[in-house]
Amino acid sequence: MSTLRTPAALADAGLIAPDRAAALAPVAERYAVAVSPTMAALIDPSDAADPIARQFIPDLAELTLTPEERADPIGDHAHSPVEGVVHRYPDRVLLKVTHTCPVYCRFCFRREMVGPNGDGTLSPAALDRALAYIESRPEIWEVILTGGDPFILSPRRLAELMRRLSAIDHVKVVRFHTRVPVVDPQVVDEALVAALRGSGKTVWVALHANHPRELTADARAACARLIDAGIAMVSQTVLLRGVNDDAAVLGELMRAFVETRIKPYYLHHGDLAPGTGHFRTSLQDGQAILRELRGRYSGLCQPTYVLDIPGGHGKAPVGPAYLDSCGGVTVEDPNGAIHAYPPASTSS
Repeated sequence: MSTLRTPAALADAGLIAPDRAAALAPVAERYAVAVSPTMAALIDPSDAADPIARQFIPDLAELTLTPEERADPIGDHAHSPVEGVVHRYPDRVLLKVTHTCPVYCRFCFRREMVGPNGDGTLSPAALDRALAYIESRPEIWEVILTGGDPFILSPRRLAELMRRLSAIDHVKVVRFHTRVPVVDPQVVDEALVAALRGSGKTVWVALHANHPRELTADARAACARLIDAGIAMVSQTVLLRGVNDDAAVLGELMRAFVETRIKPYYLHHGDLAPGTGHFRTSLQDGQAILRELRGRYSGLCQPTYVLDIPGGHGKAPVGPAYLDSCGGVTVEDPNGAIHAYPPASTSS
């Protein structure tokens, strides 16, 4: 099976009813569709609430826009000094070499930028300008490859990119944000791993996965190939209604990451991307789920719940608060009990 890119192909594969293909055509015309064979095999077409299908199969709800939604919800463009670079925080930049992905998530916050009709791949001249900007800013300690999914680049192109970054002395860390180990695990082969390791830089990989079923045996093996080569991994997850907005599901996912030697990193609150309102939870719901995780799952399994403040103002941690300083400091324990801090003296 090849990647499914149209509603008709989804119907032919049995992932949607044939009579839905025509109705979904307007969604596919507006937002790119791609379901890899690996993800297609995980979908249960008999389950109308299948959490894998919900992430990748287009939905008419995507055509419903709300006033607060915006094409660039986290303000990439406001912090882009040159094409392909986002410099939002002092010591790190995003480098968006490509805007193509092996799959297209229905909730993607860059959905207006990715896909066949998106911003494309940086031209050689644009990449030269992007790297020149990074070289000219000695405060840049970390370069984060994102987009688009950088792991769709060939090992040859990845190796060349790493070679050029290796020549920038003040860049010490290169991080890749990817879904590939989950959605197309065979791509993570010896050549790709060698391309990442050849620069002499410290390399991290942030894996995006949202449901424990995504961490298949093949996905875990792909991650092991990276980790066994000395590449550290962290996770990124988006809190999604109907996918993982449940403490038991989210806890199972975090355990799956840790079992795979991936440290849970960020749990993102859903961004205000166009046509994604059916995925978004409230912040209060997200905080309640994090409260359930705390104390019931290992400390290794605790992600940081973050909100990308609309307009390009950066990430803010928005997890539940456990301190109350009104009339003295109190702290809430994982069972909901309230304690004074420091505790009252027990001396007589």
